[in-house]
Amino acid sequence: MNEIFSSKYFRFGVAAFIYILVVIWIGNFWLLIGLGIIFDMYVTEKVNWTFWKKRHGRNNAFIEWLDALIFAVIAVTLINIFLFQNYRIPTPSMEKSLLVRDHLFVSKLAYGPRMPNTPIAFPFTQHTMPITNSKSWSDLVIWPYKRLAGGGIVKNNDPIVFNFPAGDTVVLDEQATSYYEIVRRTARDFKSRDVYTGSTIKPEEFYLQMARREIWGQNEMIYRPVDRRDNYVKRCVGIPGDTVTIIKGILYVNGKEVPDNTTQQTTYVVGTNGTTINPKAFERLSISRADQSMLSGSAYLLPLTKANAETISKFTNVSEVSAVLAREGEWAPHIFPHNPAYKWNEDNYGPLWLPSTGSTVQLDTANICIYERIIDVYEDNDLKIENGTIYINGTPATSYTFKMGYYWMMGDNRHNSADSRYWGFVPEDHIVGKPKFIWLSLDKEATGLKKIRWNRMFMRVR
Repeated sequence: MNEIFSSKYFRFGVAAFIYILVVIWIGNFWLLIGLGIIFDMYVTEKVNWTFWKKRHGRNNAFIEWLDALIFAVIAVTLINIFLFQNYRIPTPSMEKSLLVRDHLFVSKLAYGPRMPNTPIAFPFTQHTMPITNSKSWSDLVIWPYKRLAGGGIVKNNDPIVFNFPAGDTVVLDEQATSYYEIVRRTARDFKSRDVYTGSTIKPEEFYLQMARREIWGQNEMIYRPVDRRDNYVKRCVGIPGDTVTIIKGILYVNGKEVPDNTTQQTTYVVGTNGTTINPKAFERLSISRADQSMLSGSAYLLPLTKANAETISKFTNVSEVSAVLAREGEWAPHIFPHNPAYKWNEDNYGPLWLPSTGSTVQLDTANICIYERIIDVYEDNDLKIENGTIYINGTPATSYTFKMGYYWMMGDNRHNSADSRYWGFVPEDHIVGKPKFIWLSLDKEATGLKKIRWNRMFMRVR
C-alpha cells in the first residue's frame, strides 16, 4: 500500500485531479494544457521547472531558503486571489462596528473570487510599490471581469469589502480625495471667484472643463483598473432592484424603515452646564480621544451610538444631547448625483432605485446625471449629450438596459463616512469579499500590551 501512495503515477493522479477541479471552477479549459507540465513534473521529469535548485541532490542553505520563499509567495498569492486576504481598517467610517486598526479575515469564497484584471503584479501590493512609490502592476495583460462560483450572494446589511468605484483616476498628491470631487471642488472655486468679482456666470460644464485642465496641468495623474483601486469596507444597505431613501437620518429600503445597528453612530451635540465631562467616562464608553471635539467650553461634538447618547444624557452635568442633522431640501453639492435638481444631503436622500442586471430605465436630461457614470464608465459605452439629446455609442437613446447589478454602501459611522451618498453606485465587479472575523485589533492610543484589544480577537464581523 505504501508503494502505491509513494508511486509517481499516484502522486500525478492526485495533483491532476485537483488541477482539473480548479480548471472546471475557473471555466477556462485551455488551462488543461497545464496537465502536460504536471505530468512532466511528477513522471517524465524532462524539464526542471524549479530551475533555481537541483532536482536531485542536496542544495545549499541559500537555495533552500530561496525555494521556500518562492513557494510561500506563490502559495499566499493564490490564497489571496481565490480564498481570503487580510484587510486593515484605516478610518473610523464603520465605528463602532469596526474600529480603526481592526485586521479582518476577508473571505473571497463568500460571493465567489474574481479573476484578477491585472494578473502581472508585484506580490502583496494593492497598487503602489514600496520605497519607489511607482505602480505595482503591469498593463501588458488585462483580463475582463470574471467571477467564479462562490458560497452565496450579497444580502442587505452584509459588511462588504469592495474596490473604490471613484478610484479609477487618481491625483497622486491627493489620493485621499476622489479625483472627481477634486474636479467639482475646483469648479466651485472658479465659479465662486466669478461671483466675487462680479464676472458673468458661465454654465457648470464650463467650470468643470476649466477644473479638469487645471488639475491635469498641475498634478501627476494615474489610472487604476478595477482590481487595483483602493479597498473600502462598508455595509451594503441596498442590493440591485432596491429603492433607498433617507429621511431625517433614518434609512428606508423599499419604503420600510431599516432598524439601526446597535453599533451605528450619529453625530451629536452634547451640551453641559459649563463643566467638562470626565475623560474616564469617555473611556468607559469607548469614545476615543480622536472623536472628542469641543465646540466651546460647554459643548462637545461627538459621534455616538444611541446607547451612548442615552447614557451621556443622564450625566448630571449634561444639559443637552441632540443629533446633528442636515435640513430637508438643503442641497449638498458634494452629495451624489452632484446636481442641484436633486436637493439631497447626507441625512435626506432619495428615493434612489438601484439597477439590476437586465433591468431597463427610461432616460432623459433630468435623470441622466444619476446613470451617466454607469453607462459611460462602468459599462464602457460612449455617452454624449448634445442639444438635449442623449447618444449612446452614437445612437440617440431614450432608455438603457443594464449589464450589471449595483449596490448601495454606507458606513455605520453615518456622519464620518465617505460612502455611496458621496460617489454613488458600487458595481458588482467591484465586490471583493465579505469580512468574517477580526483576527487582530490594535489601539493606536494605548501603549505596550494594552495596544492589543484582546476582547476583539476573533470576534465575528456582523
